[in-house]
Amino acid sequence: MSSLVRKSLDTPDETRPFEADAGQLQLVNTEQGAIGRATFQPGWRWSEHVKPIAKTDSCQASHVGYFLSGRMKVVMDDGEEMEYGPGDYASMAPGHDAWTIGDEPCVFIDWQGFSDYAKR
Repeated sequence: MSSLVRKSLDTPDETRPFEADAGQLQLVNTEQGAIGRATFQPGWRWSEHVKPIAKTDSCQASHVGYFLSGRMKVVMDDGEEMEYGPGDYASMAPGHDAWTIGDEPCVFIDWQGFSDYAKR
């Protein structure tokens, strides 16, 4: 096995669209697990555009990642909430809803919680 590996989210191993063309998830698979780049279009909301795919009451993925652009509001099942934007590191436990804020797509890189996210 090579000591160096190169993969690109611009040529992903898999692409998963969200409901109603509200965005997509692009994944590259590595030995350490999947790394994903999600693009959430303006108006995207987990409870509307991923919940029908996940079939859970709230997002049950644990996310660790970095926001490249756009803004997102995340509300935990217990009511705790936070807004994220460009340059923000994020750690989100399972049990939340989320939605884009404003007119710009929100782009998020996640190196932990996207393996099964929006998987049909």
